[in-house]
Amino acid sequence: MLAWMERYGTEIKRLCLMLLKDLHLAEDAAQETFIKAWRGYAGFRQASGEKTWLMHIAVNVCRDMLRGQWFRRLDRRITPEELPLTYAPDWPDPTLAMEIAALPLHQREAILLRYWQGMEVGEIAQAMGCSVNTVKSNLQRGKRRLKEKLEGWYDDE
Repeated sequence: MLAWMERYGTEIKRLCLMLLKDLHLAEDAAQETFIKAWRGYAGFRQASGEKTWLMHIAVNVCRDMLRGQWFRRLDRRITPEELPLTYAPDWPDPTLAMEIAALPLHQREAILLRYWQGMEVGEIAQAMGCSVNTVKSNLQRGKRRLKEKLEGWYDDE
């Protein structure tokens, strides 16, 4: 379990941060992810990779937190100054991260798992608990929305 925390801890925390939009809640969600993985390890069938399995748990933990009644009352807005330094170390401008954070949840999940975690569409479908076509649709919608929001921000030549 410790090896998983060392190998995937930062990635899971970043994913949780982008889904929950709150650093402290993301830390709680990442911790809860590893607790659930430890408790459920006997049921891990290894049909998917361990990273896919852990990301699936993390996505579900974040979804559960987002559904919680108390969570809806929190002010979860993130300012660029509040982003942790490890969040996107090679990005001098946090605009893209902020726009990704503003996406609807399922689009945000798909975009983060595909482009930040480097997962394949089939793995994302397993992690999100949905079909491959749903993942493709969420990726397409998310990319379209990002393109609209970021038009003129990047040099597309």
